[in-house]
Amino acid sequence: MGSTSAENHGTGNVGRRDLIKRSAALGLLSVPTVSFLSACASSGGGDSGDKAKAGKKTAENPLAVGGTEGMEFVLFDGGFGKEYAEDAVKIYEKNFPEAKVKFSATQKIQSTLQPRFNQGTPPDLIDNSGAEQMDMGVLVGKNQLTDLTPLLDAPSYDDPDKKVRDTLRPGIVEMGQFDGEKVWILYYAYTVYGVWYSRKALDSLDEQYPETWDQMLTVCEKARKKGMAGWTYAGKYPYYLPFSLYPMIGKVGGREVLNAIDNLEPNAWRHPAVKACFEAYYELYKKGYVLRGTPGLDHIQSQTAWAEGKALFIPNGSWVENESANVIPEDFDLAVSAPTGIDSSDKLPFGTIWASGGEPFIVPAKARNAAGGMEQLRIMLSEDSSRNFTSKVKSLTAYNGGTDQIPLTPGLKSGVAALDKAGSNVVNPRLQDWYVQLQKEKIGVSGLGEMMAGRLTPAEAVKKIQKFADEAAKDDSIKHYKHQ
Repeated sequence: MGSTSAENHGTGNVGRRDLIKRSAALGLLSVPTVSFLSACASSGGGDSGDKAKAGKKTAENPLAVGGTEGMEFVLFDGGFGKEYAEDAVKIYEKNFPEAKVKFSATQKIQSTLQPRFNQGTPPDLIDNSGAEQMDMGVLVGKNQLTDLTPLLDAPSYDDPDKKVRDTLRPGIVEMGQFDGEKVWILYYAYTVYGVWYSRKALDSLDEQYPETWDQMLTVCEKARKKGMAGWTYAGKYPYYLPFSLYPMIGKVGGREVLNAIDNLEPNAWRHPAVKACFEAYYELYKKGYVLRGTPGLDHIQSQTAWAEGKALFIPNGSWVENESANVIPEDFDLAVSAPTGIDSSDKLPFGTIWASGGEPFIVPAKARNAAGGMEQLRIMLSEDSSRNFTSKVKSLTAYNGGTDQIPLTPGLKSGVAALDKAGSNVVNPRLQDWYVQLQKEKIGVSGLGEMMAGRLTPAEAVKKIQKFADEAAKDDSIKHYKHQ
C-alpha cells in the first residue's frame, strides 16, 4: 500500500500511490498480469549463474560487497521524486569507487521489469511502487525475492553496536514478513494515512475536526452552505478511500475486524462495523456532500480541487504534501486527522489511525549483486539519509529518528502529532500488501467506487466485496497469508 502502503504517485500527471498506491498502492489502474504470474510460477528463485563476487567482510563492509562489482538500482519515479535516492547512490559510489552503479527511475515498474524477471536478469534493488507495482504476495509466494535478514542483522550505518533492525520504526520488520521469520520487503517511507484538510478552511466554518459521524455531517452541511463540498477523493482510483475507511472500521469494530478481513475469513465483510461505516460513507453521497464529478477525477485532479478549496476533506497518505506542493496555498495550514468514528460506542478511541511502512524496496532472488542492493538500503537507513529524505519530501522514513534539527512542514508536523495522539491505537491493514488485485481492482474499483458513485447500495457493496474475498480465499493459484 506504499508505500503502502500503502502504502501508497508519480511526478507530473501521475502520482506516487496510483496504488499502493499506493499505493498507494496507487496513475493508471494496473494489476499484475497473467503472463507475469505464470512467469514467476515457472522461473522461481535461484542462481542466475553470474553472481557478483563477494568482497572482504569488514566493519565498514559488513555485507561483504564486492568493491569492483556493478550494482543496479531501479526507483519508482513518484511523488517522492528521485533526488533522495540519487543522493544515497552518491554515498554508495564514494564507498565503492571502483563499482559502477546504474541508477534509473520509472513510473512503469511492472512493464519495465517483468521481462527481466522472466529472463532471470532483474536489477539488484527495486522500489516496487506505483500503479504498476508488482504483486508482492505473488513475488513472495513464487520465491522471487531475497531474504533481507542479513541486512537487518548487519550493523547499522551509524552505530556498529546497533543492528539495522534496532533502528527501525515499530512494525517495519513485521510488514516485510509474509509467511514466517524471513523478511522479504523493506518499506522505506513511513506513511500516515487519514483524512487531510486545511485548518484555515475548517476555521472559516468555526469548526473543529469532527469526532463522531453526526458532527461530520454537520460540518459538511456548513461547508456546503459556503459553496464548498465536504469531501472529494480519487474517483478513478477509489482504492484511496480505504486510507480513511479501513481505520474507521477498526475504530468502530476493533482491530480484530480488520484482521478477519485481511485473513479472508468467511463473512468478515458482513460484520456490523463494516455495514455501519459503509452506510456512513454512502450518506456523504446521498446528502450531496461529495464534490460533483468526483467519480471521474484521478488522484491529481481530486487533490488539486481540494487544494483549491472546492472540498474540505480528502482521504490520502502523507505523500500528499509533497505531491501537491505546487497547488497547496502557502496559508493552507495542511493537517491530517485520524478518521471520524460513528459515536461513543466505537470499540477504539478517537485518534485510531492507519500508519505503516510505504514505498516497498525489494532485492530480487536472482539479483546479480544482492549484497550491493542491501548495502544501498543500509546507506539509505542511516540518520543522514533519513534526514535528507524527510527534509526533501516531507515524509518520515522507516528509520526511527532523523527529524532532529529539521523544520517540520505543516503536514509532517500534523502527522507526527496524529501518531502521538494515537499511541498504541495504530492499525495496519494488510490487504494492499497481500492481495493487490483484490484490494485495488475488486474492492476498490468494483466495490467502493461503485458505491460512492451511487451505483451500489451499502448492502450491495458488502455482498459484492464479500464474494470477491471468498473467491480469493478459494483460489489455489494465489498464496494466502494470515495475521500471526
